[in-house]
Amino acid sequence: MDKVIINAALTGMVPTRDDTPFVPLTTDEIVADAVRVVAAGASVLHLHIRYEDGEPAYELERFRELFTGVRRACPGVIISGSTSGRTVSELDKRAQVLDAGPDLGSLTMGSLNFPKQPSVNAPQTIVGLARKMCERGIVPEIELFDLGMVDYTRTLIARGELKPPFYANILLGSLGTLGSGGFNLSMVVNALPDGMIWSGAGIGRYQFEMNCLALAMGGHVRVGLEDNIWMDPLTKRDLASNVRLVERVVSVARAMGREPASSAEVRTLLQLPLVKAA
Repeated sequence: MDKVIINAALTGMVPTRDDTPFVPLTTDEIVADAVRVVAAGASVLHLHIRYEDGEPAYELERFRELFTGVRRACPGVIISGSTSGRTVSELDKRAQVLDAGPDLGSLTMGSLNFPKQPSVNAPQTIVGLARKMCERGIVPEIELFDLGMVDYTRTLIARGELKPPFYANILLGSLGTLGSGGFNLSMVVNALPDGMIWSGAGIGRYQFEMNCLALAMGGHVRVGLEDNIWMDPLTKRDLASNVRLVERVVSVARAMGREPASSAEVRTLLQLPLVKAA
């Protein structure tokens, strides 16, 4: 695909108002940011929710309110709901987002250490989430932080727990996981199952580097404040916003002769319904 899927991870679980005034935390703020990044070229929105105090939340009704608001404001946009296990481990809590009707659902293919906490993804939890997504017609947004996670993805495909279409984010550069760089990204891409659509993402100071490498290799990108809050992480003099991050990666893609893919084009590629009701 010559066009580029731009996946905007708007909120995440970590950035706070103390870190940056630009991170959207409330439903209204996330919807407003969604409108801006979609206008700038994003076709996929990777969404988390927060409580009023800014802490990560997981409840169905909160996700449902957010998804409804985003779909009304951005008709046709592809929504990926986070099933993250950083703060909750129970399968029933992590799966509540799936009943809110996202197009995609995040599926991290193993446990890992972030700089300040682990993300525990037990085999039975991964399989349980995959099965619930399959039952609901939700495409897994496979998250790969290490080469071993690719091997486990292949195993679940062979067992029939994962079925096409296959879409993955390769997230490199977080302390405790595979480092960033062209060699590591190429190694992971070469190990991917046939037919897997992939995006490159970098954590913190590696975001722009990984986005550019992915674009040059013919892949797609994930970008946003969930992974990095700076335009220049080395000097930390210029706080980013989601729309500025998207605009920058769009400009690089266009310099390479690649236009952002529309949500309709991505829906066709990922075999998603062309219309998802608000």
